Amino acid sequence: MLAQGFEVHTMSAPGKETDDVLAEGAQHHVVPMTRKITPLQDLVCLWKIIRIIQQVRPHIVHTHTPKAGLLGMLAAWYCRVPVRMHTVAGLPLMETRGATRRLLEAVEKITYLCAHRVYPNAEGLKEFIVQTLRVSPRKLTIIGRGSTNGIDTSLFKRTPVLEEEAAAIRQRYGIQPGDVVFSFVGRIVKDKGIGELIRAFRRLSEASSGRLFLLLIGAFEQDLDPLTPEDYAFLQQDPRVILAGFQRDVKPWIMASDVFVFPSYREGFPNVVMQACCLEVPCVVSDINGCNEIIHRGVTGLIVKPKDADALHAAMNTLMQDVALRQSFAAAARSYVVANFDQQYVWTSLREEYYRQVADRKVPQLGASA
Repeated sequence: MLAQGFEVHTMSAPGKETDDVLAEGAQHHVVPMTRKITPLQDLVCLWKIIRIIQQVRPHIVHTHTPKAGLLGMLAAWYCRVPVRMHTVAGLPLMETRGATRRLLEAVEKITYLCAHRVYPNAEGLKEFIVQTLRVSPRKLTIIGRGSTNGIDTSLFKRTPVLEEEAAAIRQRYGIQPGDVVFSFVGRIVKDKGIGELIRAFRRLSEASSGRLFLLLIGAFEQDLDPLTPEDYAFLQQDPRVILAGFQRDVKPWIMASDVFVFPSYREGFPNVVMQACCLEVPCVVSDINGCNEIIHRGVTGLIVKPKDADALHAAMNTLMQDVALRQSFAAAARSYVVANFDQQYVWTSLREEYYRQVADRKVPQLGASA
């Protein structure tokens, strides 16, 4: 957007990832938002965001994630920002019940009321919002064909250098050519389906005559969405499990595996599945929105019922046994992602939506975007 003449301001909580994503020329504002329910701190953050918006005076405010969406849209509404846009990329309320569920639903509805337009990043998510939160379809738009930011398909591409790095990872952990490695990328938490993945992997390992490995790339979040003590202990102690931790560059780690498994309970439009597809690693994913819009069942990968360890085991076993099927899925999946979710296509679609909203609301000229 900087290259297109926008003045860009960004805002987030502090974090080690910030420097990796900020572009030169964008002014960044730090607001100490949390991912938990923290009312007093949220009020402080809301006041900080209002003050920032009053100083910047943006024509467009575009928010992402539930907490930043609530605070950002409330602040933008209070400041009467001409164009208020909110992207929905997954809803934690899908996996909650009782009073917490009702609170999260209220938060989403307030956010949507303050926004002029709401952008689910997947068709399934859009349908959920319409049916469950009773939001008018007229207020909802999907940018492009889905995905929040698309994927750089030229970056996520197999190269000789990446092949060497992936081979080095396998060698480091003593993985032989005939061994099969199942990989996962993401937060290592309950609602990513890690418990089902562990049960499916253990069952496969016990029945297999060959050696199997489980490669997990990501950080534990035992304070937010903990694994059971038994599952946590298994991951920490079993020699067949490789805990890679947080990796700035996941490409060689995904390529070091033979099958990518993503059994999440809920998602918006998961980047890691697109990344695995582009790196030509065959995928097993859960039948949830986003995942089932990237993977076409039996054509570009396998789709299983969420929270079903037996179905996950069967799919993992199929790809473990059938090398030709893995190769077929890998080639077809990359072609589909390149054709539909390339980052430049998504960015162009987003820029056009900015111009469309500015024109519809008769904003005299484009200025800053916070």
